[in-house]
Amino acid sequence: MTQQNHLRGVLLASSACILWGISGVAASTLFINNPHLTAMWLTQVRMISAGLILLVWGMVAGKHPFKIWHHRHAAWTAVSYGLLGLIPVQLCYFEAVRVGNAPIATIIQFLGPFIISIYYFLFKHVTPSRIELIGMIMAFIGTLLIVTHGHLNSLAISPVILFWGGLSAIGVATNTLIPRTILPKYGVLTVTGWGLLIAGLFLTLLQPMWRVHLTITWPQLGLLIVIILLGTVAPFLMFARSLSDILPTTASLMDAFEPLAATVFSITFLNVQLTSFDFIGGLLIILAVMALSLNTHKMLHFLRRRRAHSSS
Repeated sequence: MTQQNHLRGVLLASSACILWGISGVAASTLFINNPHLTAMWLTQVRMISAGLILLVWGMVAGKHPFKIWHHRHAAWTAVSYGLLGLIPVQLCYFEAVRVGNAPIATIIQFLGPFIISIYYFLFKHVTPSRIELIGMIMAFIGTLLIVTHGHLNSLAISPVILFWGGLSAIGVATNTLIPRTILPKYGVLTVTGWGLLIAGLFLTLLQPMWRVHLTITWPQLGLLIVIILLGTVAPFLMFARSLSDILPTTASLMDAFEPLAATVFSITFLNVQLTSFDFIGGLLIILAVMALSLNTHKMLHFLRRRRAHSSS
């Protein structure tokens, strides 16, 4: 792997995370300018549109997206990915943005990697390392600062924001863990495309989008297109492409750009006011996740060396 390829991978991964952050700000703008708009409707439109685009792209690229339905395990995994992974990570995130703001929602969602660590500890019996424990403590302190602003006897943000943000963080974990067994074989276009489409259609069955009477202005339609194309399709493809140039653990470090972008754009364009506690808490969470990702990189390197030694 050349230095140029590594740089390209880093730029692709970081750009994808910035676009995800911008999509949260675009959604927040829509909710502010159109009070009748619901997170459910926005998620349905985003998922179905992006899913169809990715699947058509996959067919044009010769990825044969329908092959996934020829294998029962892969098909059930794709369905589970859509219902248990993509719905919480997108619907619950948009609900947190709607009742709060994009920076806080994104920062709370950023706790997802620690939920993955807890999952591996409880169900895979993988003991957290020292750096993981330190990172969890940092993330807990950061979250505590954001939630209480230093006043432990009261909440500085609505419990509703914490509820939806917490569910979106769990969604980050399920969104990461569920499709990992089928992604190498079927690819991101097929797996993500079907996951998004299945999730969007399922939500439409629960609450048909055509029953929602909305008046969408041209600027709002532009924001909707930004969320679908620049906030969903483009970052998924860019992040997946980056993995051919850099390690997944390196790519995960770029996730720090998502809350950073959401914060910068919210302050610049929406005049969102964040306190020093929000900034310090968010910084602690970002540093904690970066430390966790670096530790994961070292652990994977150690496991590869041990596997190579045992096979020689």
